[in-house]
Formats: sequence, C-alpha cells, structure tokens
Amino acid sequence: MEKVLLVGVNLNDGEDYLLSLEELGALAQACDMEVVGEVDQTLPAVNKAFYIGTGKVGEVKDLAEDCDADVIIFDNSLSPMQLRNLQERLGKPVLDRSTLILDIFAQRARTREAKLQVEVARLQYMLPRLVGLHAALSRQGGGSGSLSNRGAGETKLELDRRVLERRLTELRRELKDVGAERVTQRKRRAGSGIPRVALVGYTNAGKSTLMNAMLDLYGSDEIDVEEKKVMEKDMLFATLDTTVRKIEPENHHAFLLSDTVGFIHKLPHNLVEAFHSTLEEAKEADILLQVVDYSDPHYREQIAVTNRTLKELGADNIPMLYVYNKADLVSPDEIPGLAGKSPERVREHLPIMTENSIYLSAKERIGMEELIRLIEKKLSGGYKECTFLIPYTDGRAISYLNENAVVYDTEYLEGGVQLKVNCKVSDYHYYQKYLH
Repeated sequence: MEKVLLVGVNLNDGEDYLLSLEELGALAQACDMEVVGEVDQTLPAVNKAFYIGTGKVGEVKDLAEDCDADVIIFDNSLSPMQLRNLQERLGKPVLDRSTLILDIFAQRARTREAKLQVEVARLQYMLPRLVGLHAALSRQGGGSGSLSNRGAGETKLELDRRVLERRLTELRRELKDVGAERVTQRKRRAGSGIPRVALVGYTNAGKSTLMNAMLDLYGSDEIDVEEKKVMEKDMLFATLDTTVRKIEPENHHAFLLSDTVGFIHKLPHNLVEAFHSTLEEAKEADILLQVVDYSDPHYREQIAVTNRTLKELGADNIPMLYVYNKADLVSPDEIPGLAGKSPERVREHLPIMTENSIYLSAKERIGMEELIRLIEKKLSGGYKECTFLIPYTDGRAISYLNENAVVYDTEYLEGGVQLKVNCKVSDYHYYQKYLH
C-alpha cells in the first residue's frame, strides 16, 4: 500500500478547505492508499510556479521524507508547469485531486460505456500535462493502490501527443455510438408512458442502498431481484454505471427508478462532460430524488454541490424531493418534530415527512412506503381518479387499464366491467367515452 502526503491550500475564497482536505484523504483511501501526513497553507493567491509558497515547498519535502511518503497529493488542480516544477523540487511523484478522482473512476468502471467515458476524461485531462504526469504515472513498484500498474491510459502516456489525440478521437466516436444506443433505450422507456424517477446526490449518500431497498420491497415478480440489485458499499464512488429498474408497488403506480453516478466537491469538469450521456437519465426524469446523508455534519455543503452540478447539467428545473437518509443515526433534535425525544427511540418516530422531503433509513428499510406515497403525490398532477364502465367487447381497454393504471375496485355488471382507477390524464381523455 502506497503512503501519501496530502497538501491543501486555503485561498480565503469561502470554501472550507479543511473539509475538502479531509475528503481528499477519503479519496486516497478509496484508492487503497495510506495517508501518513497533511500539510496546509493559507495564501492570498496561488503561486504560479509551485501553487504553494516556495518556502512551503521545502517544508513539504522534509515532511514527505520524514513520513516516508511515496506520493504527494495536492487538493487542487495543478497546471502542467506547477506539476513539473513540484516534481523536480520534491523529488517524488506529485498528483492532484482531479487525477486521483479520475483514477478511482478508472477502477470502478464496469460497463463498456463507463470505461470509454473514463478514458476520454483521463486523456482530456492528461494531454496538456504529459510532461509533468509522466513521472507520476510511470513510476515502478507500489502495492495494489499504485497508479503505475492499473487503470486506463497509463501506458499511453509513453506515446507521443499525436497518438493520444488519435486515440481520443476514436474513443469519442465509440462513445457517440454507445450514446446513440442509450438514447434509443430512453426513447423506448419514454414511449412506455411509465413515470421516470432518478436518484441523484453526493457520493456515498446511500443511493444504491435506496435502490436495492426499493427492489427488495417493490421489485417486479418477473425478475430475479438479487440479480438486479446494484453494488452498495460504504466508500466514495462505489458504483459508476447508471442502472434503471422498474418499481411496482402494490396499489400505486409503477415507475422506472434510475441510479446515477454520485457527485463530489471539485468534480473534474472533464468527468461531468464525459458522463453527460449517462447523466441524461437525471435530466429527463419526471422527478429527482436527491438522497442526502443526513448523518454527515456537512450535508448542507453536499446538497449545494449536488444542486450546482445539476444546474451545470441543465437538470435544475425538474421537481425534486429531498430524501434525508441515515436519519436513524442523528440526534432527534436534528429532525423536525422530534426535539426532546429520546435518542434511543428515534427509529420509532421515523419516517418524518414534509411537503418536499422525508427523513428515513434506507438500510433499515424505514420509510419506504411513505416515500412511495410522496413520489406518487409529486406525480399526481399527471393522474386522475375516475370510474369507467367498459363493455365486455372491449377487452383490450380492460387489459390496458389493469396493466397501466392503479385499479381500486373491479365490478362485473350487466353492461360491462366497472373499474374504479387512478390513471394517466391522457388515458382519462382517451377512454372518456366509458366514464361512468
């Protein structure tokens, strides 16, 4: 396992740099690295040559040697010149936050599309940094966390710029073809008329856990639920691949639930750009469920990061419900209406709902039914309750409504089948001749 020294800079720009530095440590651990030390500095402006002050460079070098660090990671994006100068002065491989995130994405990618997207983002980021990154990504040795012996793109850094640019062109062409397939799939789902709900939020907030909880409780009887579940693990960016599953709660409308890639502070722009086609699932959803790790003391900052990223994607105008997950792990004073309650009995009082939010625990399966009702209420503008009397001769209409509407009551009368339903407004108008 490689040992790493973290370096953070406070530029007095309003951001919590210590929080960002703490998160950098979690990213390093997600990359199987051991954090052996941290250095931070407050600066009025970035040093163009070294990012940090020239005196601080010497301090970083001494600490890296004392800690026996293999790699030095900066919590900022470094320019090609800064990267080259730092590596020459420090005598050790230097990485920045963006490179680390890109490497994690390279490890986690499973599908062909995700692998293509990650490689495109890596090459776009590395092209102007070839000289500086060469030493960092070509170093030998290291354990399972070493960037030198895994991931997409490392060996290509040995090639010249023309070869890299040619490879980038090929990847974009492949990605365009795969993207076209995804567009076709989305059009097919849109044509089904089934509402689309997308899970969004900060990485490790519990989106995959919520998806699996929904599948456990409301997955279709026609599928192998265990096979359709997504990986859930307590780590940053445990899953990258967007998955879509059909949720069919009894006595409620079915909907398609998509689990999208998580967001993070200072997410490289190239990654957002590369994953744009995947994130279209969020952009084209009828409702967004922003899953929030309510037990994290910095959840408000994480909500702000998610909202900024959604705005960048053009998905900030979609109706949203806030799902405050892991609410069973916080003090009752932090939950609306529970102030003064016994901490040991918080679970008994969950879930708590407001008009656009719910406090629950996906892991403990607390609040799932209430969340379903909240989703349906949010979607209710497109639905209408009514009663149809459909003649026995129109079996197709009877079959369609049984499959695509919530049927509250069925009665077989002399003149036909009477159905009391909650159906789409478009179906209400289509079958209005049968209104009873």
